[in-house]
Amino acid sequence: MPSSLYLKQIELGPMENFIYLIGDPETREAAVVDPAWDVDTILKIAQQDEMNITKIFITHHHPDHTNGIEELLNHVQAKVYIQKAEAEFMKQIWSDTVKVESGDVIRVGNIPVTFLHTPGHTPGSQCFLLDNKLISGDTLFIGFCGRCDLPGGNPEQMYDSLYNRLGKLDGRTLLYPGHNYGKTPVSTLEEERKHNPYLQFQSLEDFVKFRMRR
Repeated sequence: MPSSLYLKQIELGPMENFIYLIGDPETREAAVVDPAWDVDTILKIAQQDEMNITKIFITHHHPDHTNGIEELLNHVQAKVYIQKAEAEFMKQIWSDTVKVESGDVIRVGNIPVTFLHTPGHTPGSQCFLLDNKLISGDTLFIGFCGRCDLPGGNPEQMYDSLYNRLGKLDGRTLLYPGHNYGKTPVSTLEEERKHNPYLQFQSLEDFVKFRMRR
């Protein structure tokens, strides 16, 4: 892993979305995670930081995370990376769309980004792991987790994603969620495991009952 990493957290839109720019300070290549709401601001920040957007990473298909893709592609040449299980839910598939699987590693410049399939909020939700940082979309928030009652949501899959998939990650991993809904914009998995009520259950049945009541 290179010693340096470019990571910018940008809050945009009425739903307090976090859009992320991640990249390599040496090659100046960058990826945008979930471009939405205000593409001009995303482009302006990338330009100010002298970063060249070459990739678009999508956590899931919901419009508040994807409504800026088309506009962004009008300004940059970039491939769009989606989880293969999410492809059928996307409103549009572009010619440069890449369907990925869990465990795939895509490089942004020299920065490796591991794609983790974390279904539950949607069938093809995914998180991005780079160094000790996890960009979690709507799978895991600070203080709670994503909804499972929308089309394609599944509380049993969410439990598996939270407890078995993300549960294997180092507790020191920094958590960067998809919305600014918590007390702080960034947490750690260790803190969430201690204090997040959705990570305190001993059984799938109890988790499902609790999640579907809220």
